[in-house]
Amino acid sequence: MKVKIRKYEQLLFALLAMMAIINYILQRLHLAAAYVTGFEMYNGTHNKPLSIPKNTTKLAFEQYKNLHHSVAFNYQAYMLLPRIGVVLLFMAVYCCLNFFTIPQLRRSYRSFFIYPWVLFQILVLGYLLALGVNVATWYAHPAWNNYGEFQLFAFFGYNETPLTNLWAGFSSALIFLAVYGTYAAIREFVIYRIENSGPKSNYRVLIANQIAASFCIFLLLPALASYVLIIKDDSIYRAYFVFIPSVIFIYFSNTYWLFPRFAGTRGISFQFGWRLAVSTFVYAFPFALFGGKAGGVMPNIWVINWIVQLAIVTPITWMLYLQRKDEIRELRGAEMALSKSTANLQFLRSQINPHFLFNALNTLYGTALVDGSKRTANGIQMLGDMMRFMLDDNHLDFIPLSNEISYLKNYIALQKLRIQDSDQINISEHITVDDCGYQISPMLLIPFVENAFKYGINLNERSWISIELTCDKTGICLKVRNSLHSAETNDPEKKHAGIGLQNVKERLMLFYEGRHQLSYGPIGNEYIVELMIKPGTHK
Repeated sequence: MKVKIRKYEQLLFALLAMMAIINYILQRLHLAAAYVTGFEMYNGTHNKPLSIPKNTTKLAFEQYKNLHHSVAFNYQAYMLLPRIGVVLLFMAVYCCLNFFTIPQLRRSYRSFFIYPWVLFQILVLGYLLALGVNVATWYAHPAWNNYGEFQLFAFFGYNETPLTNLWAGFSSALIFLAVYGTYAAIREFVIYRIENSGPKSNYRVLIANQIAASFCIFLLLPALASYVLIIKDDSIYRAYFVFIPSVIFIYFSNTYWLFPRFAGTRGISFQFGWRLAVSTFVYAFPFALFGGKAGGVMPNIWVINWIVQLAIVTPITWMLYLQRKDEIRELRGAEMALSKSTANLQFLRSQINPHFLFNALNTLYGTALVDGSKRTANGIQMLGDMMRFMLDDNHLDFIPLSNEISYLKNYIALQKLRIQDSDQINISEHITVDDCGYQISPMLLIPFVENAFKYGINLNERSWISIELTCDKTGICLKVRNSLHSAETNDPEKKHAGIGLQNVKERLMLFYEGRHQLSYGPIGNEYIVELMIKPGTHK
């Protein structure tokens, strides 16, 4: 499942552009309310009883008529085509960014050379955008129309002498692209984090897609109402942008986070109450900016918004949640089951290392030739215990920690058997788990030890492995250290992928979310892994 934020955004921009162009055409056909131009007032070409905005004056047109002696008004040339052209220009820049520039950066962000290339593209797009608006100004002459109906031009500045300055509006275009680029960077980061959030990624993708679709509808409705002049009162639009976004955020927050978290508790707990109060208070704040005409946060609007969200919207979201809670629980359960099945499938595919088994059997054969049957018998017994563990315990979600440790000790012992005695190789293990009755997900510790033997031993160089495992009331702590060597080796086990760190991380997130700490990486001439699992319900 993929996050569809990009697709919803592209659909939103395409619909807004299409609505703007259709509105311009309908105005041309006198099928939609239009801004009354100075030309039309002077020439009397308007045959419909439309209200004249205050900033439209006959004097503005007469001044330009006197300067230019004779002006023939052409709606298509001076109004329709420039406005449509600027809308299409914005859409072209948007498409270039989202279908060419950003995908390049997303694919090659690790390369240094991609950044100068992307910067060059942005500079070119900024210049073309500014130049395009400049050219549209040449044809539109906004001042002749007293600057009405040319809102898209305003950000770049109305150029009274078009094309005399080829760099006019370039700084404004760069500001526009910088703002959108910042938003796009945040969008890409959010998408990456959601799609790579481990076992819960599909569930979070579902929620993200629903939020994106809701905000697309939220932004389309006022645009449609504005274009067809269903609502003319600006205060209604301000109220819409104050209250509705808070409603959307609170609905998703309550439905997918707050209510499921406390669904099993009786009554209204303190933990639930303060989380509800704080979340509604926070969601009501940013949108209070739209409440005042002069800008800034108006405390009274903020408080009113908070009270509305807490006293009216929250009970409604609770009733909606009660109707959908079984469906939401099934979705969460299916997501957890799917994540668990995927992790287990990857685990089963990789848990048996044929090279390790082959080397272990060769070792047993060698010990039988050297010193008789005692070590051979012990090795066969250890190997049998490991195979029995794989067959009996691996299908369980949790097993006693003692079973996991037995497998771990057998693995270490067999590895010691197959490694030739050498003064250059030092393998130490310190396992202290007396009176430790915790349970653990099977095969959760062995990958770190397996990787230590895989990468930490070189028969021709000084090598060491240190394994420390402790268990007490604070939890289970594993620390593995191994020497670092060149990747070149003839050991076939190094070619085997093993259980894999990613699989272990997914299982940790699945079974120990919020109750584990994992750190790993090279420090100096050795590789260190530290895993801490806090005790929970599985004891």
